[in-house]
Amino acid sequence: MMKDMGRLLITLTLIAAGAGLVLSLVESVTREPIKEQRRLQMLKALSAVLPSFDNSPDTDIVTLQNGVDKKGKPIEVIFYRARKDGELVGSAFSAVAPDGYSGNIRVMIGVRPDETVNAIEILNHAETPGLGDKITFASFKDLFKDKSLENADWRVKKDGGEFDQFSGATISPRAVVGAVKKGLEFFRENKAKILAEGGPS
Repeated sequence: MMKDMGRLLITLTLIAAGAGLVLSLVESVTREPIKEQRRLQMLKALSAVLPSFDNSPDTDIVTLQNGVDKKGKPIEVIFYRARKDGELVGSAFSAVAPDGYSGNIRVMIGVRPDETVNAIEILNHAETPGLGDKITFASFKDLFKDKSLENADWRVKKDGGEFDQFSGATISPRAVVGAVKKGLEFFRENKAKILAEGGPS
């Protein structure tokens, strides 16, 4: 009985060790492709919000702190800088709207050096299909083009502003408008660092 138990333990140990080895091999083989896939997704989002560029914005970055989270850890914002013929033409960064109807909405914002929005992209959300998810429609995202802190009333129409909300869904558009406005304010406060040649990274 003890002999059988010993054999069983050895067998289970060998199986566990073998499984661990296989998993670590799979992880090491898939790590780089996954990393590259994430990089391509990031470049796709950057291309959607930035003016035409000829550098690699995902490697031309400035990282700044924007407060701390609930646990006291610094919240970092990464600015991806786009250049054309060596000249900086825009910066992109993501902002989180914590007040969406169904939770966080992550928005990528592309800003030109003159502080106007080039474009926005909704990176992820959990808003209601057919209602709040209309924030992903081009007709909504296009409302932000060429807007700045000066030339727009950063509220939805229901609140007296100029951004359209959707019938039956005001919370999602209001959250996105608020996040983009806060993002532009943070960009303005840190513009010198973001646009600085070389800059902190």
